[in-house]
Amino acid sequence: MNWGTKIILSMIAFMLFIVSMVVYMFKVNDDDALVEKDYYEKGINYDQEYDAQKNTLDDNFVPKIEITSTQIIIQLKEAASNYKLKILRPSAAREDINQEGTPVGDHNIILIDKTKMSPGLWLLSLEWKSNDKPYLYKKDITL
Repeated sequence: MNWGTKIILSMIAFMLFIVSMVVYMFKVNDDDALVEKDYYEKGINYDQEYDAQKNTLDDNFVPKIEITSTQIIIQLKEAASNYKLKILRPSAAREDINQEGTPVGDHNIILIDKTKMSPGLWLLSLEWKSNDKPYLYKKDITL
């Protein structure tokens, strides 16, 4: 085998490597935790999200968050009809927690089991309605 054949074979091997890496990256890109699935819809609805966050600050309805060894306790200041809670793990989307419901008891408490959550940074997002007024609270928590 002469040097011309070796150059051609190495170029073909390199091109196959590049093509396989491109195919692999497109396949893996579907599981990217940094890209939202409904990115454009969230952009359109950003004004509603901003108003809900502003309502939380203006009405001083910032929830009290307490982290114990086994659970996360969130206490709302006013009675809420329902809530949507998202606790997102930036490094692993499969560990995200989505919970909906109504707060428990007269103290409007939301309980989250912390025993199955790995330590590190989590992004907490809580939406609720009180007196037909939307509220939104976002906070980074570290377990």
